Amino acid sequence: MRRKKKVPLRRCVGCREMKDKRELLRIVRNNEGEIFVDPTGKKNGRGAYICKNKSCFEQAVKAKSLSREFGCEIPKEVYDEIAQQMEAYGGE
Repeated sequence: MRRKKKVPLRRCVGCREMKDKRELLRIVRNNEGEIFVDPTGKKNGRGAYICKNKSCFEQAVKAKSLSREFGCEIPKEVYDEIAQQMEAYGGE
């Protein structure tokens, strides 16, 4: 009898719901303090996850969830990059 592989769950910083890691977009803050979108989900650094839809993104921006998660101010360029990635994934 084969065991089912455990599905990695992560919490969205927008809606605060636990979801499958592969359904979420990963944002990373590396050791140099750079913050960027990690489409592969494998880059080194502190990760925060967000659903691939506009409402969660807007909620996260409004509540400054990413700033709280990383403990620093998030540059506007990072939010622009996230919005661009959402478009690429066809986020509602």
